[in-house]
Parts: sequence; C-alpha cells; structure tokens
Amino acid sequence: MNILYISSEAQPFIASGGLADVAGSLPKALNKLPDVECHVVLPLYSDIKPEMREKITYITNFLVDVSWRKQYCGLFKAEVDGVTYYFLDNEYYFSRPGLYGYYDDAERFAFFSRGVLEMLRYLPWKPDILHANDWQSALVPVYYDSIYKYQPEYAGMKTIFTIHNIAYQGKYGKELLREVWGIPESMNGVMEYDQCVNLMKAAIQLSYKVTTVSPTYAQEILDPWYAHGLDRILRDYQFKLCGILNGIDTDVHNPETDTGIAAHYSVRAMSGKKKDKLDLLQEVGLPADQEAPVIGIVSRLVAHKGIDLIQCVFEDIINAGFRVVILGSGDCGYEHFFSQMRDAHPDQVATILGFIPALAKKIYAGADIFLMPSQSEPCGLAQMIALRYGTIPVVRETGGLKDSVFDCSLGEGNGFTFANYNAHEMLDALYRAKGVYENKKDWRALVRYAMKCDYSWTRSADAYLGLYQEVMSM
Repeated sequence: MNILYISSEAQPFIASGGLADVAGSLPKALNKLPDVECHVVLPLYSDIKPEMREKITYITNFLVDVSWRKQYCGLFKAEVDGVTYYFLDNEYYFSRPGLYGYYDDAERFAFFSRGVLEMLRYLPWKPDILHANDWQSALVPVYYDSIYKYQPEYAGMKTIFTIHNIAYQGKYGKELLREVWGIPESMNGVMEYDQCVNLMKAAIQLSYKVTTVSPTYAQEILDPWYAHGLDRILRDYQFKLCGILNGIDTDVHNPETDTGIAAHYSVRAMSGKKKDKLDLLQEVGLPADQEAPVIGIVSRLVAHKGIDLIQCVFEDIINAGFRVVILGSGDCGYEHFFSQMRDAHPDQVATILGFIPALAKKIYAGADIFLMPSQSEPCGLAQMIALRYGTIPVVRETGGLKDSVFDCSLGEGNGFTFANYNAHEMLDALYRAKGVYENKKDWRALVRYAMKCDYSWTRSADAYLGLYQEVMSM
C-alpha cells in the first residue's frame, strides 16, 4: 500500500509545532510495516535547515493552475531515515521567513495543494492514499474530488484528513473561491460554512475518513466548547471520525543514548537521573539540592495551556517546597508574571523566556514532575517525552493527556491527573505527587513504571494501517 503524507511542515527539515513531529515520525514507522510505502510532501521553504537542504536534489518542474494564473513549481526530493520526501518549490510563495502568517496564505497553500496533485503526473510512484493534514492541505480533497478524481491516472485514490488542532480552520471570504482557488461553482455548498469559506469543513465533508490525534479529542470536538464552530458538521459526519493517539520517536527521546543530557540512565540503572537533576539545577542557577522536588514546565505561555491555573496558585506551589523551572514564551502578561516570580524567589524559581531545545531536554531528564494543566490539548507530546525520561506528569484530563496519563492514586498509573479546569484541583494533584515523592521507594517504582510506558509510533502506525486498509475497501 502506498501512502502520500501531505504536510505543511516536517522534521527534520522544518518545524513550528507538533505537526512537524508527526510528519517526521509516523511515515518512518509506517515504512517499517510489511508492504507499506509512505512518502511525504511539503513546501520547499527558504528556512529549511541548511544541513538538510544539502540532501535535497532537483527532479523536474511543471506549471500549477492557481485559478486563472499558471505558476512555476519545482519538484525536489530527499531520502532521510528510509523515507522519501518531496518538496514543491516556488520562491514567490515560500522564499520568506517562517511558515505561516502572511496575507496570502490562502493562495500559498492553494498552490501547494494543487501542486501536490499535479506532482503525481511526474512520479513513477503512485499513492493509494492521499493523507492531508490541517487546513494548509485541506484543499487536496477538494481539488481531487472536483478536478482529478475521474482522470485515469488518478482513479482509485482515497483521501484522509487529519485534524491536529481544530482552532485553525482556514476561514476566508467567498470571493477567493474563483479568484484565488479556481474551485468550480458546483462546489460552493461544500466550501461555505457560517457565511464564509471554511477549508477544514470542506475537507471533513469530502474525505473518506477524518482522524484526530487522540481518541478523547475525537469526542471532545463534537462539543461546541471545543469545536470552534465545527461541531455541527462533525456530528453530521461522525461516522467518518476516529481518534488515533500520536506517538513519539523513542530513538530521538531515549535517556540511554541522548547526547543532550548530562548522564544516561535506564529502568535498570537509574543513578544517572540524579546527575541530570543536578545538571539542570546548575544550568538554570538554582541551588544544587537533591531533596526538593523540581517541577518542569516546557510550554507556550498562553491561556489554553492552563497557565492561568499555575498563576493562580503559584505562591502555594512555592510554599509547599517545590522548585519550578519554566521554559517558554507567549503572552507578555504571563512572561512578566513568571519573571517576577523568578526575582521574588531566586532559590526556587527559574524562568527562561523563549524556546531552547537543548534546555528542554535537560528539563525532561532532570525534573521530577512535569506540569501540563492544559485547558485543551488535542494530543500533546511533552507528557509522553516526560514519561520516557521518568519525569512524572501532572496533567488535566483532556484530549491526549487523558489518553496517555493515568492517575496512580486510583491504582496502577503513571502520573497524577485532575478533571476540572480548576487551580486548586491542580494544586491537589501536585500535593499528591509530592506525597509519593517523599516516599522514595514508591517514587522509584512510579518512575520505573512511567519509563516502561510505550508511546512509540509503532502502536499508532498499526492503527493507521488498519484505517488505510478500511478506506481502501470502501
């Protein structure tokens, strides 16, 4: 079975969020399965890492229709970790800093989506499944259904669409239908939703299956509180919807081999984790005290990440004897608050504004507890990485957090959870974690159990293969 994974970003080439991690890991896991070949296609951004750009080679070029315009498209290719990556090049659209946020994003990603389908004419390899992701490639099912479906070389292909974050839907004015996208008038009813054009809605309606990145999130987005207005269409097409939990690359995130941490350790030999804790404390300028539990936070400092819950009871957390290491950036109000807390409690709080991947690894390995009280979290990878490094998650029961972290107070579990979006419920979960932490034997057992949890892509890849097989039998 041949799968073309269509993404606006992918590791190890370029990333702005979790989609890149998925696009860099799932195809690799799929290619390890028998009789499966998964290729990836993404735009050729000018910001692709220079060391990765050296691996990219030119194949050919062709023209892509963008409504009434014909635009140049260069086709490039690279092979990394057993995965074939294709790149679509147009300097007008993609030779810019960053990935998103431009006034003409609707046109840029229409070019990309149409270019993906045109690209197939120039490849000896043909996909059975076109797997699009998020609004940036939501036009692939639209163009396929309205223009390509009945052309002989495209016959029999099936489309799947994955929602990574339903908050970003690709909403635009109706005037773009003809002038920018060149969508036939017969598709207007598919494209329109709530007095505008909604690309995600169109992909949901036209794709054979719609997936999300965790089973709980698949249920949550049927609720208006989570769905950002798409609950009505999702309930209409609920028969298409399923949730498959994302995984992590356990080769990249491996405390036994990770070159980014001070000492290696494993379930059988845990002493290295103590050294990593001391290294983290030294790195962020906190006293080298092994006894006090360290809470790690690696997050965007924005409301839906639950930062206001932390802010509400932060003094209680400090008074309970925790140390807190915060790495992130976002809303200036939160940045200012955590900077103030660092200044007020210099022996207990370290605040580092920005995102430093090397420091994030040290936090995953060196902290005792990883705090993630999200208001909503489609899947979340940070809690899985924390578990891999034996850092115990404290999370709110939402989305993928609920599907991957289970409260050990209720029996066999790998972390501590709370259900309601409430600061004092979060604080209670932290107190419970501290209670276990103070019993060293029980804490060591919990850490070992957490490290044994399997959130590799292997399990998820099997689930996706089952979905692909189901779609091909339709």
